[in-house]
Amino acid sequence: MRRAADGWHAVLRISSADHRVWSKDPPVLGAPYAAELPFDGDFEARAYAARRLWRVMNGRASGPALHQLSKQRRERLSVAIRALDAHSAGGSYRTIAEALFGKKRIPDRAWKTHDLRNRTIRLEQGRLALVRGGYRKLLRPGRKDQ
Repeated sequence: MRRAADGWHAVLRISSADHRVWSKDPPVLGAPYAAELPFDGDFEARAYAARRLWRVMNGRASGPALHQLSKQRRERLSVAIRALDAHSAGGSYRTIAEALFGKKRIPDRAWKTHDLRNRTIRLEQGRLALVRGGYRKLLRPGRKDQ
């Protein structure tokens, strides 16, 4: 728990899940609490999170997270982040492809037309989208106002 300019922030770990809680006033042990949810663009996510917290506080399973990335999407993001690291270190498309897919899969000739070169370029474009703020869509998927 920590105090900040806007109030108190706490992370409650209940049943192997983290629940982030904010309070205007210092928390009091044993006091009754209520969730206050503003009708804003995040209402659906806040209501879902409040329900999950209520469920675990009452000894029930929290249920699935509101938004979960597919295995394929998680793997692609992992590769895109590795491409970001390689690019930040000054790597060319070819060196990035060698690091991501293995040197044996990269041909000595015909690199300009190889499918892994095209895939590396697409990963680079995805990397640029993440750097330019696209990572926010991972944190708040499904919002219409972004």
